[in-house]
Amino acid sequence: MVFAVGAPAAFAQDAGSAVGGERLGLQAVQVAPLAGAPALPSGLSGRSWLVADAGTGEVLAARDAHLRLPPASTLKMLFADTVLPKFDRSIEHQVTPGELADVGVGSSLVGVKENLPYRVEDLWRGVFLSSGNDAVHVLAHMNGGVQQTVAEMQARAQSLQANDTKVVSPDGYDMPGQVSSAYDLTLFARAGLRNADFRSYCSTRTAHFPGGLDKTTGQRISFDIANTDRLLGKYPGLIGVKNGYTTNAGATFTGAAERDGRTLLVTVMHPEAQGRVYDEAASLLDWGFAAAGKVQPVGQLVGDLGDSETASPDAASEAADATQLPPWSRPPVLHNSGAGFAPALWSAGILGAALAVWGTARAAVRRRTAATAAGASGVPDAPVVSSSGVSRDSHRRLARRARALLHGDRHRRTR
Repeated sequence: MVFAVGAPAAFAQDAGSAVGGERLGLQAVQVAPLAGAPALPSGLSGRSWLVADAGTGEVLAARDAHLRLPPASTLKMLFADTVLPKFDRSIEHQVTPGELADVGVGSSLVGVKENLPYRVEDLWRGVFLSSGNDAVHVLAHMNGGVQQTVAEMQARAQSLQANDTKVVSPDGYDMPGQVSSAYDLTLFARAGLRNADFRSYCSTRTAHFPGGLDKTTGQRISFDIANTDRLLGKYPGLIGVKNGYTTNAGATFTGAAERDGRTLLVTVMHPEAQGRVYDEAASLLDWGFAAAGKVQPVGQLVGDLGDSETASPDAASEAADATQLPPWSRPPVLHNSGAGFAPALWSAGILGAALAVWGTARAAVRRRTAATAAGASGVPDAPVVSSSGVSRDSHRRLARRARALLHGDRHRRTR
């Protein structure tokens, strides 16, 4: 059953090839009620919206799900999906003036001060609670710079199959060409909530944030910040996730709520009035919980192409093969507290492994020569082994594997 609402809009995807299903590419409200299903809320004004089951990925209802619109600060969910796993929350970082120099005029700020240290966890609270573009830019510079972070965010969007999203700024600040969709924002929220830190930050209602230095005592002061999500703490079972507003984007909101063991996701973009975004999101959540088992899905939230469950057979085979390497030649497992450190250690490990294999193989050749001479004297043949008890065939396999790893590492470093 299709309900037509509003005027046709320009879409980025054809209905026949729309990610998540054909009906999500149609320019109208999509819902498939069964007997006893509740009616959709009346008066929904959002230009685009979607409600889905976070567990199954089933889209219960949507309007213009793939319509490309400016996302405002809801794009920070993709920023967190991309950057949050990279840095331990306890790391301290000294903020430089240059890291705050390119924050957009009129941006929402949490109040980061230059030339002072901040823990990563405090910066993330500034991102989620205060939607602080200053905190975003500091974290982006820690990640290698704004442009590198934008490129990584775009790659992450592609991995999530969020094909409506074009990233220009990491914080959602209005920029020409920067767009996303209700469908894509819901994918970002679903992916983010799988990370315990993401879930913790987006559900935090209030926190202390480090301020400047007291002029009298010279001691660091702090101040309270509160989450700008107006449904958090008011809508029963609300987990988070992120709200946004700019003049160009209007109001945007993606939320998640849990009830009776079921988690729903909702996204609303650009309603007629800013304050209505929360009312319409809440009414769609109410409808979604009431519609459990009474509607057929009209689409599906697709999976992350980077997940092991959806990885290619070749990638899975390579990963399994890596676990068969001896411990001294496996990649080190490190907390990512610095850019470029782990690849260097991995390269050193590969070179060390190759040298070890070469040395033991050369020793085996000497022993094999000696064994051949002994055989000529009537001594029975025996398997040639190294001092570590590894057979000749095992050495050959290890040598081939080390050469392949060296070749692959050189290839990666020249890309």
